[in-house]
Amino acid sequence: MPSLLVDNIGELVTNDAGRGVGGPLGIRRRVALLIEDGEVVWIGPTTDTPSADHRIDAAGSAVLPGFVDSHAHLVFAGDRAAEFAARMAGERYTGGGIRTTVGATRAASDSELRATVRRLRAEALRQGTTTIEIKSGYGLTVVDEARSLRIAAEVSTETTFLGAHVVPAEYAARPDDYVSLVCGPMLAAAAPHARWIDVFCERGAFDADHARAILTCGQAVGLGVRVHANQLGPGPGVQLGVELGAASVDHCTHLTDADVDALVSTRAGDEDGGTTTVATLLPGAEFSTRSPYPDARRLLDAGVTVALATDCNPGSSYTSSMPFCIALAVREMGMTPAEAVWAATAGGARALRRDDIGVLRPGARADLVILDAPSHLHLAYRPGVPLVRQVLHNGVPR
Repeated sequence: MPSLLVDNIGELVTNDAGRGVGGPLGIRRRVALLIEDGEVVWIGPTTDTPSADHRIDAAGSAVLPGFVDSHAHLVFAGDRAAEFAARMAGERYTGGGIRTTVGATRAASDSELRATVRRLRAEALRQGTTTIEIKSGYGLTVVDEARSLRIAAEVSTETTFLGAHVVPAEYAARPDDYVSLVCGPMLAAAAPHARWIDVFCERGAFDADHARAILTCGQAVGLGVRVHANQLGPGPGVQLGVELGAASVDHCTHLTDADVDALVSTRAGDEDGGTTTVATLLPGAEFSTRSPYPDARRLLDAGVTVALATDCNPGSSYTSSMPFCIALAVREMGMTPAEAVWAATAGGARALRRDDIGVLRPGARADLVILDAPSHLHLAYRPGVPLVRQVLHNGVPR
């Protein structure tokens, strides 16, 4: 693969704060970056750039790691715009609309589902998302969950089995039987196509006992744990996730002091001083449901590692824009611009337990975003403006 030099970078966000320079984002100024075979191999001053086969002139703009969206639901069919309009008119969000999407997804062909996944993946990439996690969860049959994950795996290695999204209508009176199905034939069919297992541990979905049973079955076949937790109200999800060593507990809108303490307790396993169970916040869901936003400041001040993700789905957060989520986090959740950018890049990588993405340093994957702006600050300062000028994924301009 030809080498590529990204030159004349005005501000480079490396997230490599261990160098002792550039603050928490490891910012370097007036530098260049050399890529070979899809990896960053050199970063240095623009006055000392090596030769390369090709060159991109950043023209003094900001460059940062590609966004890492660690929570998305892209495999679905249908549309829930009317449900969104009803919420904007005052109806309360309960999560019940998931079953509407389940019906549409089951009825869709593979080609229809594939087209939606590829469209949304391309949409996210144009906005700077170079890594995206994709969940199943809108099939809720053995066949439909397996095919959802097969299709997701065509565009991402970060795939999550979410057969425990809600109890489908045909099992409404027999939730124990559905849990047995998820733990047995459904997991067996899904696991070969998944890296993670997830459960919606929430009122109206799965209680702590059911969630624990499902997640431990997933762990037994080698899947990592993620948990939808504490979105609609206080509940057992966060502490269950910590108990099981989850990589991430997601939503975290309604937290007790005990929940925060549980997350803080995982710091001992993190060499960088954060927490090994990440709190992934999804402000697009609060925006789209008119719900209270999570208190990111509370988590950060306690030392919890925080990630930002889109929760892209047709019902409660139909956005693929990480820049939008960064702006929301700064405006509504008490995060500084630097904290929000870190959470959308390195934080997302932590939530996926990856150290090769979300950072720009020699040896890291060459996933990066060139902004049409001089600083990362503009992602929050200029909300809604398409500031992503160019995206490189695995060192290739997209």
